[in-house]
Amino acid sequence: MTAAAEPTPRAPELFRGRAILILVLIGVAALAGFGVLAAYAPDLRNRSNGAGHALSSSAVGFRGATILLREVGVPVTVAQERPSPRLLSAAGVVLTPPPGGQPVELEAIGQPLRTLIVLPKWNAMPDPARHGFVRNAGPLAPGAAARLLPEGRGPATVTLEPGMRPRTLRAVGGPFGAAEALPIGRMDGLQTISGPDWAPVLADEHGRAVLAVSRQDRTLFVLADPDLLNNHGLSDLGRARVAVQLMQMLAGEEGVVFDVTLNGLGRGRSLARLVLEPPLLAATLCVAAAALLMGWRALARFGAATVPERAIAPGAAALVDNAAGLIRTAGKEAALAPDYAAVTRQLVAESAGAAGPGHADAESSAWLARAAERRGLAHPDALSAEAAAVRKPHELMTLARKLYEWRLEMTRERG
Repeated sequence: MTAAAEPTPRAPELFRGRAILILVLIGVAALAGFGVLAAYAPDLRNRSNGAGHALSSSAVGFRGATILLREVGVPVTVAQERPSPRLLSAAGVVLTPPPGGQPVELEAIGQPLRTLIVLPKWNAMPDPARHGFVRNAGPLAPGAAARLLPEGRGPATVTLEPGMRPRTLRAVGGPFGAAEALPIGRMDGLQTISGPDWAPVLADEHGRAVLAVSRQDRTLFVLADPDLLNNHGLSDLGRARVAVQLMQMLAGEEGVVFDVTLNGLGRGRSLARLVLEPPLLAATLCVAAAALLMGWRALARFGAATVPERAIAPGAAALVDNAAGLIRTAGKEAALAPDYAAVTRQLVAESAGAAGPGHADAESSAWLARAAERRGLAHPDALSAEAAAVRKPHELMTLARKLYEWRLEMTRERG
């Protein structure tokens, strides 16, 4: 007896299907995260750069003002792109131009309800030890802040009174009320603005304007000292009260808009950001879901892979089928009728022993004629003549059926 063959051991799988699926999902999640971070990278990098804008948490930033206003019920919007005309018509706009920048172009902002320009006061350097913090590098050069005022609104002079001491402001009419004293605590210098085209709204003990309004445009205000509104200044309760009153005076039905485009934080249009925000976000999620389903379908295949068949199958049957197809394509079926009749006669003669070695064709034909006459069947020559007259496929089918019946009767194959 022959011993049974041992089964061939299967090669170990390098990765299981579940492990491959987990790796694919991790790769898809990592790619999606990379795409989102790449689309919003400029916003994430610039939010805490320590400069003087509404997204900065440094001493010279104004993020604290936005938080304070929301706490007291004033709507706040930080605009990284041009606000809509509807929003501007019902909101005040706060502009915080950076030191060394270009003069403010009010026409590029639009026509807000009221506009407040907060002038810079200090040279701030990034703190190398703490990201987002700054160090005081001293006050700005004389005249540097005045050059940021919009052109065509009249000349102005911005001066800084040095010294660390308690300060008191006085309202000169307007929303703060006439002759109202506003203590603002100890301040390191007080920056003021003066000029024939600027009327004071808040002034120091000497009558110099800290907050002024344009005589040409009564909706344009300038805050000369940013320490009344920035994060460092809001640490004093008196300055925080003045900041709230100032913002409430500036605000409209839609609150206050802090513009940060002047600080280089404008958010331009991006295709990557466009597909990740409504209304196209829904379409992006549908495409992602369709891609995941296609990947799952490609990974989870059912059954063995289908082996492609040969274009031409082997064997005699395939050869016959191909030959029949060629004859059918050429339209030569009717030409086969005489040959088919001759083959049928040959088969009948061979089955009766009237054909083959020792039998002439004349003898076979005579025997077939006598046998057909005895059985009352058609004469073989008549069938041959009928076959020669076939011209159409349906005539060939009729003749083939008649020859088949004739062969069955001649050979006694019909039961």
